[in-house]
Amino acid sequence: MELLSTPIDFLKGVGPAKADLLKKELRIFTYRDLLTYYPFRYIDKSKIFKVSDLTPDLPFVQIKGKIIKFEDIGKGRSKRLIAHLEDDTGVIKLVWFKGTRWIKSSLKLNTEYLVFGKASAFKNTYNIVHPETDLWEDYNKKAHVGLQGVYHSSEKLSAKGLNSRGILKLIKNLVPLLKNDIEETLSEKIIKELNLPSKEEALVDIHIPKNNNDFIRAQKRLKFEEFFFLQLHLLKLKLIRTKKLKGYPFPIIGDNFNEFYNNHLPFELTGAQKRVLKEIRKDVQGNAQMNRLLQGDVGSGKTLVAFLSMLMAVDNGFQACIMAPTEILAQQHMVTISDLTEKMNIEVGILTGSSKTKQRRGLHEKLENGKINILIGTHALLEDKVKFKNLGLVIIDEQHRFGVSQRSKLWKKND
Repeated sequence: MELLSTPIDFLKGVGPAKADLLKKELRIFTYRDLLTYYPFRYIDKSKIFKVSDLTPDLPFVQIKGKIIKFEDIGKGRSKRLIAHLEDDTGVIKLVWFKGTRWIKSSLKLNTEYLVFGKASAFKNTYNIVHPETDLWEDYNKKAHVGLQGVYHSSEKLSAKGLNSRGILKLIKNLVPLLKNDIEETLSEKIIKELNLPSKEEALVDIHIPKNNNDFIRAQKRLKFEEFFFLQLHLLKLKLIRTKKLKGYPFPIIGDNFNEFYNNHLPFELTGAQKRVLKEIRKDVQGNAQMNRLLQGDVGSGKTLVAFLSMLMAVDNGFQACIMAPTEILAQQHMVTISDLTEKMNIEVGILTGSSKTKQRRGLHEKLENGKINILIGTHALLEDKVKFKNLGLVIIDEQHRFGVSQRSKLWKKND
């Protein structure tokens, strides 16, 4: 069995009870699950502050000092432990409300500690509630970095010592076991060209970076890999769709397109519009179905490009339709396209939820006979009674507001 498939129960510091919680709370079943459970943010531990440096607006601070005094205050639920930590510039109070007996027994007077937490001011004295504490002697023996990962945990896990710091400790127990056990997923050529770390290096450095540069490289590698394989998957789906789905080629640029382009363009096309039109022209000449996202700011001329594409369809004996998510938008398209085709021999129709029954019947008949060249509408276009004679181009405005099945249903009306 490969190392990363090892059940989490066998990792040092876990055991049956903690393993059950990791599975239930975080869906961590194996070493691989733990290694790919990434921090959701990082805290900077590169600087050690003096007590005199503290200000209320600092996020988190580290302070090195000596515990000089303990205080047990209150009773019952209001009981709390306060430790006075002193450095050469002043004193800060460390406050615990839970586990006070155990904490007091684990800390020693007149001993140097490194504490970490959020410092807040109260009655001219700074406090850190439930700080992280390390013996300075132990801390000094370790190699340190500025960044430390913070992990999502839960109340149940924290009660078992598996808060963010506890999860990081488990990862530190796992890392030494890795000895080229992680299979490389990118080619050597890609890794060299982009100066990426290996998969194993990236997975280690995203949790325990040796320095800030290693963290940045690890993050770059993992992000690149995620998008790289997503893009490969999308390309695969596109190839499958291209082979399976029939397209209708538009081999000619006909009279309607040329007449409008040469004599009725309301404004000069931009370089981007010309480039997109050229790409669309190339796509529709082939037998493969074109599936293209046309994106641009409001007023960038998307409607004009879409209209010119519809003229390509009409010139090749096909019908075109445009589906909008609202009646208001459909009516706007109707006005715009009617104005553009005013001096052309092109029939434009509109079908929405508010279209009258008599109007619908007439439109259905003209559409099925091929007398309507361009149809504009809303979800009403998806009705079973809507049948085209020869649908060749479908345009969906604000396509994210329609489901995959709805878009597919509209295109199937060309069968």
